[in-house]
Amino acid sequence: METVSDYFGSLVFDDRVMKATLSADVYSSLKKTIDEGAPLDVQVANAVASAMKDWAIEKGATHFTHWFQPLTGITAEKHDSFISPAPDGRVIMEFSGKELIKGEPDASSFPSGGLRATFEARGYTAWDPTSYAFIKDKTLCIPTAFCSYGGEALDKKTPLLRSMEAINKQALRVLRLFGNTDVKCVRTSVGPEQEYFLVDREMYEKRKDLIFTGRTLFGAKPPKGQELDDHYFGVIKPRVAEYMEDLNRELWKLGILAKTEHNEVAPAQHELAPIYTTTNIATDHNQLTMEIMQKVAARHGLVCLLHEKPFAGVNGSGKHNNWSMATDTGVNLLTPGDTPHENAQFLLFLCAVIKAVDEYQDLLRLSVASAGNDHRLGANEAPPAVISMFLGDELTAVLDAIASDAPYSAAAKTVMKLGAHVLPRFTRDTTDRNRTSPFAFTGNKFEFRMPGSAASIACANIMINASVAEELRKYADALEAASDFEAELHRLIRSTVIEHRRIIFNGNGYDDAWIKEATEKRGLLNLRTTPDALPALLEKKNADMLVSHGIFSMAELHSRYEITLENYCKTVNIEGQTMVEMARREILPAIEAYAHELACTAAAKHGFIPGAACRYESSTVKRLSDLADSIDAAASHLEEKLQLCRETADTTEAAVAVRDTVLPAMAELRLPCDEAETITAERYWPFPTYEKLLFGVN
Repeated sequence: METVSDYFGSLVFDDRVMKATLSADVYSSLKKTIDEGAPLDVQVANAVASAMKDWAIEKGATHFTHWFQPLTGITAEKHDSFISPAPDGRVIMEFSGKELIKGEPDASSFPSGGLRATFEARGYTAWDPTSYAFIKDKTLCIPTAFCSYGGEALDKKTPLLRSMEAINKQALRVLRLFGNTDVKCVRTSVGPEQEYFLVDREMYEKRKDLIFTGRTLFGAKPPKGQELDDHYFGVIKPRVAEYMEDLNRELWKLGILAKTEHNEVAPAQHELAPIYTTTNIATDHNQLTMEIMQKVAARHGLVCLLHEKPFAGVNGSGKHNNWSMATDTGVNLLTPGDTPHENAQFLLFLCAVIKAVDEYQDLLRLSVASAGNDHRLGANEAPPAVISMFLGDELTAVLDAIASDAPYSAAAKTVMKLGAHVLPRFTRDTTDRNRTSPFAFTGNKFEFRMPGSAASIACANIMINASVAEELRKYADALEAASDFEAELHRLIRSTVIEHRRIIFNGNGYDDAWIKEATEKRGLLNLRTTPDALPALLEKKNADMLVSHGIFSMAELHSRYEITLENYCKTVNIEGQTMVEMARREILPAIEAYAHELACTAAAKHGFIPGAACRYESSTVKRLSDLADSIDAAASHLEEKLQLCRETADTTEAAVAVRDTVLPAMAELRLPCDEAETITAERYWPFPTYEKLLFGVN
């Protein structure tokens, strides 16, 4: 019987395969490139390409592709076969180092945000040797970066790699000051928890809103939702269990460390969580995971919904981003040690994160901004749009003691003079978890809970890495210039706690009182929507920081601003148009048909029983007639607002208009439609209702 260990990573050109297929010299040279960023020798590239080709063909692959992540939110690939013509008319299978290292896809049809003209087609993909190649659908997929002819990043991988290098550089400076000379590299690690919904494919195909937008634009509340709390961690239904089993197998073949699976809070909602790995690889794996989830669902007659808010009135889906920093020597920098030296180091890195989250809360918020995620954030099911940090009672008490220069009361009172007295050793979990906090410390990592389920985790991690790198840079500058290291260390930690403790909140983030306190008393930002958040990307403080670390150029920042707002406008425009079409072509005819039936029934009753009251028929026809008029008027109003937004040339103005006029008009149209659903006979309603979608998979 085949076991998981027999096939795990079987479709990945990983370290095991490289060791087995490459010469010792080639393998050693490639590892230096992967681990230390050493230049890749062309002869080494040719040897790797040859071994990669032979391995892939042996696994049944016929094509190769440079697999990249353009600014569309999904992955892209252009397949080329291994075949080359032979002199005798046959073909030979070839793959060179040149083809491995560099590709040239057409870049003209990908979002560029003004970085290039439409007629400028040339773009380049460049092999990322830090992420293993893999086989998908008989194609060798080579993870690559994607840039324009002029060298500007047109993808999400390139700035992510830059941000990882930035935090590595600054973290090493700090570690050297603590006497850690054996550390060669600091890597950030991520474990993204992926939430999703499963619905029956047959029902999905009857709903234009799900097909075109990924979410339901209409739908009355079903008799049962998530009120009984009986779905979370409940028994997994047989059909879903079969899907999860198949999904795990496909992910494990690709070396993806899928670990945990369970029912989430909402009916039909589930979660898959992997073991954490290096941020770059975790990002690649999460993109793959989303693709495979949808492909496997199709095999089971299901559809996997990744939209952040596919159903109104029940929990939406997020992607909790568990982030940490670790050295190549195996030390997690967010875990307190046993010695004063280690404790001081832990506190400095912790303070860097605290300071980063406070000073760059706007960047963290905009990193998760999208039309879909706007429906989720702050809806009493997910973190509010206000950024705050949960540290737990014990760690907060430690920081309070540092701020006041007072003894810390634990098992014994300990004066917090860093490097001289002991910070009590923390167990991994010293306090209860706070599920309402956007940025929660969970023992040796931070859980950033704001990313949406459909989004790439690259954006969030770019901003976390960049902001923490900036604070570490400031710390390193101050400590390197200090005549008394311990005194300056204590000053930095104490001043950080005093100046940035406003960002620490251990209470209920869903409470309206907290939002009032956060914004009115603490001065924290409440950037509720994408148009509210995005302008912060171009603010001087933020732009200067991102450019100074080489993560983005100013041109790249402007491009991402334009692309994000343009995507926001286009997404809502598609939703609005879909609503109008469904209302006019499906809902109104259904209402009219049922009203006609009732009117005919009433007329027949009067003919059979003169003077019959027919109160049900009369009142229902009257109500349906009123609702039909309201729907028609609301649809016309929405059409008008959509047209005005499409005619607005300026992207910023268009996004604001979408937020302020189109979304309210969509809500106005939905209200009478959902009411009509509750009084129209089921056989007349033109598409599956919430109860069928949410409870239709057994």
